[in-house]
Amino acid sequence: MRPLALTPVQQRRLEKLAREAGRTPRTMLKFVLRDGFDYCDYVMRSVNEGLDSLKRGGRTYSTREVLRHARNVIDKHRARLAKAA
Repeated sequence: MRPLALTPVQQRRLEKLAREAGRTPRTMLKFVLRDGFDYCDYVMRSVNEGLDSLKRGGRTYSTREVLRHARNVIDKHRARLAKAA
């Protein structure tokens, strides 16, 4: 297996992601290799925005509410596919 080499820009990006995630760069590298920098950036932004919203008193949803919404979305798309078939 070839050793992995990151450019200085990639190294800084990895360190920034790790800092934002509260992880070490080595741990964060696993996710970056699997999902890519752009997706990891997106996830970190989304998670941090959600946490900030909660700190400001933002709305929370119960597991039951989330599952009900997911089922409704699935049923809606299932009906649309059945109608198209």
